[in-house]
Amino acid sequence: MTPGDASVVAAATSTAVVAAAIAKNHTVATAESLTAGMVAATLANTPGASGMLQGGVVAYQNSVKAEVLGVSEELLADVGSVDGAVAGAMADGARRACGASIGVSTTGVAGPDPHDGKAVGTVFIGIAADAGTEAFEYSFTGDRQSIREQACEAALARLLAVLEGVGYRS
Repeated sequence: MTPGDASVVAAATSTAVVAAAIAKNHTVATAESLTAGMVAATLANTPGASGMLQGGVVAYQNSVKAEVLGVSEELLADVGSVDGAVAGAMADGARRACGASIGVSTTGVAGPDPHDGKAVGTVFIGIAADAGTEAFEYSFTGDRQSIREQACEAALARLLAVLEGVGYRS
């Protein structure tokens, strides 16, 4: 993927997400660390987003993950912030905090250095919905901005999968 490709794909995916959420009467909330609001901003840039986007939390620091999103401090101490269980807890926390039917989260390492023992490009996307909470691991390549864009696109793709009922748990 060339620089910027992920952001073009994300915009197209966002259009599908907004339409599907509205059609199915779902609302969405975001909890973002790695992407620092990029997922929510991409959704908000889509016409009609006000009909489904409840809000979001930029939880760059562990203190915000714990105090605002309710991620266990013990979990953060044990595994660090870049972990599937943390991503799932973040998505669930966003769902609760914003009163949404679906929560989506991002956490990972954009670089240039590894973090919490995880390599640059390691990303976890969390999804929380009535069916439960799940996290998905990715390994992206590229520079900091490219990894963040790829993470945003992946989060939107996972969100679309749950909205389309194709089994985001697969």
